[in-house]
Amino acid sequence: MDRLCCFSSSQLGEGRSYSSSGKGKSHEGMIKFGFSLVKGKANHPMEDYHVAKFMQIQQHELGLFAIYDGHLGDTIPSYLQKHLFANILKEEEFWVDPSRAISKAYEKTDQAILSQSSDLGRGGSTAVTAILINGIKLWVANVGDSRAVLSSGGQAIQMTTDHEPNIERGSIENRGGFVSNMPGDVPRVNGQLAVSRAFGDKSLKSHLRSDPDIQWTNINNNTDILILASDGLWKVMSNQEAVDIAKKFKDPQKASKQLIAEAVKRDSKDDISCVVVRFRG
Repeated sequence: MDRLCCFSSSQLGEGRSYSSSGKGKSHEGMIKFGFSLVKGKANHPMEDYHVAKFMQIQQHELGLFAIYDGHLGDTIPSYLQKHLFANILKEEEFWVDPSRAISKAYEKTDQAILSQSSDLGRGGSTAVTAILINGIKLWVANVGDSRAVLSSGGQAIQMTTDHEPNIERGSIENRGGFVSNMPGDVPRVNGQLAVSRAFGDKSLKSHLRSDPDIQWTNINNNTDILILASDGLWKVMSNQEAVDIAKKFKDPQKASKQLIAEAVKRDSKDDISCVVVRFRG
């Protein structure tokens, strides 16, 4: 988000560096993932963070994938990387009502961030999270403009909603804020923030939302690929273009690297982070 972030390719699929990449697979090896992150051209540290891993819990296998795109520092995306999934899985309702559990955990996590603002600072972060349950049910949630795109039979399906100030102008104005539209710039909340929902951002929080949009779907034989990426990718590439590129590579790590390389070629100057999950062959 015109800032920085990062990770090294540890076994957990988490970490931090200016440029990192890695891969992994489900226990049975049927589902594979790869990730890649590259610092943008802005003169500040990397502000994108990710999660990409499989884990066993209560006889279930969970695939946990996320992109957190920070702004005004990397403390909030780093916090989300450590805590958001843990908070979701701690909700008692998770196994019976994942949507409610995700929504409650997002809210509680944001409240925790705001309560620790003296330590975490004044920045914020987007989030897009995907939870794959036993390889058959996929729950996707997002706050901000980091996006998840699913490929079914090669056709791109956007699983998230981009929370842009112009689109949610009514909500912002009802909360006492305003949306600026300066020539040569993107719309911004109170002339500052280019997304209408975010974690953190204590100084703007009275005008922002942090509740996620949530979607779910069943994984079937037509489901090819899931792509999670920060807006550094989506600013220069359509959903279908991203799917078409990713589908060319059986190795999802190579797919994630190629997506980023193409975004850089198209002159994306932002930090770019990308997770690709391949469901079949």
